[in-house]
Amino acid sequence: MRKNSIKSTRINGEVQRVLAEIIRGEIKDPRISPLTSVVAVEVAPDLKTCKAWISVFGDEKAREDTHKGLKSAEGYIKNRLAKTINLRNTPEITFIMDQSIEYGVNMSKKIDEVLQEMPDRKEET
Repeated sequence: MRKNSIKSTRINGEVQRVLAEIIRGEIKDPRISPLTSVVAVEVAPDLKTCKAWISVFGDEKAREDTHKGLKSAEGYIKNRLAKTINLRNTPEITFIMDQSIEYGVNMSKKIDEVLQEMPDRKEET
């Protein structure tokens, strides 16, 4: 299976969707933040490993606690993934913390601040 084939793209999308559902609705670990999202998933061509980029909106402690909670629930997540998606092999999941959502929110706030500080252009004309 090639890296950017249609099949690998479909598998990545399906694993991402199912992982998000499992994290959002089935895991009862209080360490996992409710503001957790699965940003991207990359399943290896041999279907043995999977990298999942996870973004948590909150402070550093919330990110660390969520990462620890996901690591401890890895077996349960893999089991639910195997029951939901019919793949030849169920991949071992590696969770990678991603700050893209927090970065986007901070950039949006900075843009809003700059726009508020700028004088109105209608007054100049």
